[in-house]
Amino acid sequence: MKKLIVPKKYDNKKLNKFLKDNIPNLSDSLFYKTLRKKDIKINGHRVNQNVSIFENDEVCVYIADELLSNNINLDIIYEDDNIIIINKPINIEVTGKDSLTEVIHKIYSNCEFLPMPCHRLDRNTSGLILFAKNQMSLDILLKKFKNHEIEKHYLALVYGIPKEKSNQMEAYLFKDRVKSMVYISDTYKKGYSKIITSYHVVEEYTNNTSLLDVEIKTGKTHQIRAHLAHIGLPIIGDRKIWDKRN
Repeated sequence: MKKLIVPKKYDNKKLNKFLKDNIPNLSDSLFYKTLRKKDIKINGHRVNQNVSIFENDEVCVYIADELLSNNINLDIIYEDDNIIIINKPINIEVTGKDSLTEVIHKIYSNCEFLPMPCHRLDRNTSGLILFAKNQMSLDILLKKFKNHEIEKHYLALVYGIPKEKSNQMEAYLFKDRVKSMVYISDTYKKGYSKIITSYHVVEEYTNNTSLLDVEIKTGKTHQIRAHLAHIGLPIIGDRKIWDKRN
């Protein structure tokens, strides 16, 4: 995260001018992508337009350092001839424009096969991403993920302490792409998909929070965040408002 205070010379100037002058390697495409995702705050308020700024405004920009650095330092946990395991930071997507995959492709640009991700994580989620370094490894790993032969565990710090220390929950999820909302229901409804989420309490804290080890049997959009919020255990720091409909 970059925090900047607007000096007098940029008073009543456009946001993009100020940021491009003060954040090295910030491209137009990355600026507007960050705007669309509302990852820029001015005086604590999120903006999604190229607004004018004024002297002494506080501007906070949430962009992963990896996207702004010419000397990219990836947190590589493990690597051999077939795979790379990378600890993905927050505020960067796995695929697409200005993504972790693009960073990897730049680093391995001289390789015959450009490493490809075998699974995904949300942009605001940090964690291990497995990349395949050749087509055979990619085919094998994708098949194993599809057949649930590889387990994916997520650590979630939540408000509340569940009564059941371990639980496998089932519900139904619907994503409204027009409103960009996710809805959870305990009973089936038309257009909803079944979701299965398991958790185990790793640790309980005195401030009524707990750390959960979460595993999903289905991989739907925002499944963990929405399902945990649905049962009254919202993830700490999750600003999304989930709509619970039964």
